[in-house]
Amino acid sequence: MKSEDAADFAEELVVPRLESGNEHNLKVSRTADEQGLHVAFSPEREDPGNDTVARHDIPKVVGGCGPIASELAAAMYGAIFRRVIPVSSPSVAEMTKLLENIYRCVNIALVNELKQLCMKMGIDIHEVIDAAKTKPFGFQPFYPGPGLGGHCIPIDPFYLSWKARQFDFRTRFIELAGEVNTAMPYFVIDNIAAGLNNHSKAIKGSKILVLGLAYKRDIDDLRESPSLTIIELLREKGAKVFYNDPYFPTVGHGRHYALNMTNTPLDNLGQYDAVVIVTDHTTYNYKQIVDQSKLVIDTRNATKGILSDKILRC
Repeated sequence: MKSEDAADFAEELVVPRLESGNEHNLKVSRTADEQGLHVAFSPEREDPGNDTVARHDIPKVVGGCGPIASELAAAMYGAIFRRVIPVSSPSVAEMTKLLENIYRCVNIALVNELKQLCMKMGIDIHEVIDAAKTKPFGFQPFYPGPGLGGHCIPIDPFYLSWKARQFDFRTRFIELAGEVNTAMPYFVIDNIAAGLNNHSKAIKGSKILVLGLAYKRDIDDLRESPSLTIIELLREKGAKVFYNDPYFPTVGHGRHYALNMTNTPLDNLGQYDAVVIVTDHTTYNYKQIVDQSKLVIDTRNATKGILSDKILRC
């Protein structure tokens, strides 16, 4: 079950439908001596494009509506996964998923905000992160970017905030993190405008090539991708926008309206007023891209180590 469906999904949605939709009028069993339906929830744990951990080595969290449901679900998943983590209820399992995703969202928001400050101070945020991650305790590196994508991390903070209001509680810290990340494509647009302005150009009428549509490198997933927002914003400002992504020969719909675009080959990069690196696919030759372009806006630190006054890192 996807995380945006979580937080009391089992108890509030699945259980009532199961109890009202079976011909034998069975109820959900919640104690060891009750007969009936057994319901359990196990959240998805996925990191698309990450093959460093085998699927069966990812611990599986399981929460049942009763002890028998938990045991049955744990036995089923135990046949597949090396380790099963039983918790006391589906709600705990659901909140575990939200915590995992919101933890990432909050920390990415932190470095996104620090990136903006470091740019004003003339400090390289990536150098700062590289130095900080040498600390052997109390620190885990997160990296800034043009915004969040995927089916979980951009959505979960706002979902949980909505859920919290049902309990007369406001998740101010979590909402702020979501807002910081949501604003990042607009920050990219401001930097594109600044870079073009230094070349005596305006966004309106400029030819701009966006590199990468996927929400993260080396995958074919467009869901909630910041690239789509950036393309839409550039179009709204009058730019002539093109894209290149080896995983998408065409793209139909964007975040808010139809794009109907076709993949543009990486030749004659000099025809574009700016090339914007939004997704840092490993198939790109960044040195060659910089050499052949008039202006490169790098939102992913993909051009690290390349010295050129053509590059604006943001």
